[in-house]
Amino acid sequence: MARTTALTKLSTNYQVVVPKPVRVALGLKSGDLFEATATRHGVLLRPKVLTDRALFLKQLRKDIEASEAAVKAGRVLGPFDNARDAARALREFAKKRRARARRAT
Repeated sequence: MARTTALTKLSTNYQVVVPKPVRVALGLKSGDLFEATATRHGVLLRPKVLTDRALFLKQLRKDIEASEAAVKAGRVLGPFDNARDAARALREFAKKRRARARRAT
């Protein structure tokens, strides 16, 4: 993403207007939430999204169940003791997958 900068000022109510070129570049809308962080270079504003806790936990449970099913079905590589073993396993997996793809065509 290209760097977009624009000048703005702090109002008497300590509010900051995000200039239009920045809003457009980031796709911001009225009512969006931000996390404000003080850094040694200034203030960092990061757009944030609130997630309903119940929906998040429901999706998390589904993801965990899917992960456990993948482990039981043998669709998971590892665990590995080191990066070299992980890289070797990935190369072997890719090699087998390419061979299967060649056979299918």
